[in-house]
Amino acid sequence: MTEPEVSITPLENGPYLVKGAVTLRDADGTEYKSERATIALCRCGASTSKPFCDGTHSKIGFAAAERAVREAQEPGTA
Repeated sequence: MTEPEVSITPLENGPYLVKGAVTLRDADGTEYKSERATIALCRCGASTSKPFCDGTHSKIGFAAAERAVREAQEPGTA
C-alpha cells in the first residue's frame, strides 16, 4: 500500500500550508492532531496558536524570504 502524498507550500508572506496526513510534534514530543485535510503552520513566529497560523502575519507586516535557496553546485556539474 502506498502512503498518501504530503505537500508543503509556503504562502507569500504567510504560513506553510501542509496538505496530507501528517503527525505534528513539538520539541517536547507533544503530538497535535488535526482532522483537516490542510493545516496552516505559522512562519512569522507571532501566532498565539503556535504551531498553527492565526493570521497575525498580516497584522504585523511579516515579509518572508523571496524563494528557497538552492544548494550551490560544483562547477561543471548539473
